Amino acid sequence: MFALPSQHVSSFRGTIGIVIADTPSATPARHSKESQHGISHDLQSDRDFGRGAIKEIPAVAKSHGFTKAFIVTDPILLKTGTVKKVTDVLDEAGLPYEVFDNVKPNPPVECIQDGVKKFAESGADFLIGLGGGSPQDTCKGIGIITANPEFADVLSLEGVADTKNPSVPIFGVPTTAGTASETTINYVVTDTANKRKFVAVDPHDIPIVAFVDPDLTDTMPRGLKVATGLDALTHAIEGYITPGAWSLSDCLSMQTIRMIAKNLAKSADGDVPAGEQMAYASYITGMAYSNVGLGLVHGMAHPLGGRLGVAHGVANGILLAPVMEYNKDFTGEKYRDIADAFGIEDAYTGDLEKVREEAVQAVHQLTVDLKNPTTISEVGATEADLAPLAHDAFNDVCTPGNPRKATEEDILKIYTSLM
Repeated sequence: MFALPSQHVSSFRGTIGIVIADTPSATPARHSKESQHGISHDLQSDRDFGRGAIKEIPAVAKSHGFTKAFIVTDPILLKTGTVKKVTDVLDEAGLPYEVFDNVKPNPPVECIQDGVKKFAESGADFLIGLGGGSPQDTCKGIGIITANPEFADVLSLEGVADTKNPSVPIFGVPTTAGTASETTINYVVTDTANKRKFVAVDPHDIPIVAFVDPDLTDTMPRGLKVATGLDALTHAIEGYITPGAWSLSDCLSMQTIRMIAKNLAKSADGDVPAGEQMAYASYITGMAYSNVGLGLVHGMAHPLGGRLGVAHGVANGILLAPVMEYNKDFTGEKYRDIADAFGIEDAYTGDLEKVREEAVQAVHQLTVDLKNPTTISEVGATEADLAPLAHDAFNDVCTPGNPRKATEEDILKIYTSLM
């Protein structure tokens, strides 16, 4: 079993883009740039893993010539002292900073626009996205619009926007183990006027460095560990079965599934080493799904967040097993690998149809054991919400990445079955 070390490991370095020649099994991902040579796979060039990783922030900033940080975070992290852990490091190094904590869950357009204004006033020359998905995504929006002001409305960034300039440099510092926004080319924004969430996909937004420090994720409450862990599991499974998946992404996705199957429940119950593995698993799967896309679970989760304010990881947890059931006949042999990760003894010897069902049930049982909701009525959905939810999900940018092509009627039936 692959396991990253618990001590600090400084600055793994790679390349921003890897281009692999086409092979019959390598289908270019819908969200990736396609090259005349084959598949373009965007990876972060620098990352720091391990306890104490945030202590490297000043040295890395100075190595880039940066002089002032603009920290994008949320009020809860400010109140709980998590922000202070980072600002203490910056203070000790004499690196100036400004804190922007006006980040809302499921970040709305207006939040990003406020951040763009505050960043311009700050005199900062780089960004630190400190938090879970909402601060990280807000940070990306701020960085992209500052560098590409023609997208100041934010809404025009939906899908694969034609930005010309790289974001203001971002350091990604996650405080949850799930979104992987610190290493992806994606971010999610809420269009409050229309009660919908949308995804922006842009290689220009990838943070230049990630600092994955389990000291910042240890203090997550149990519910947040569960929700973000189920988000990471969803990223891994959807990234593994999407038609855009290929050999490199499969390695990353499958390793993540194994790590999460082994560690999520233990992490939720307070096991510190398991929590470390969850932090690393989240990052690993981010390198995969960011390049190959996701699927119907995310397509259906986004409307639950946009219309009902459901936390993203909670929504994914509700939907993952039912959508796996919907997809199972369109996944080849891959559910065997998922079943094996969850300890199913006949994963590679049993009848394929039976093993597929065992994989679905293993994921469902984990969701139940973690005490995540399993119906959308538990999170406030009513019969009147179903048709609008289905409409939004059908049109979501993630839905076409599903291995089974879903109709709006199919989606409505899945939502209805979860009432």
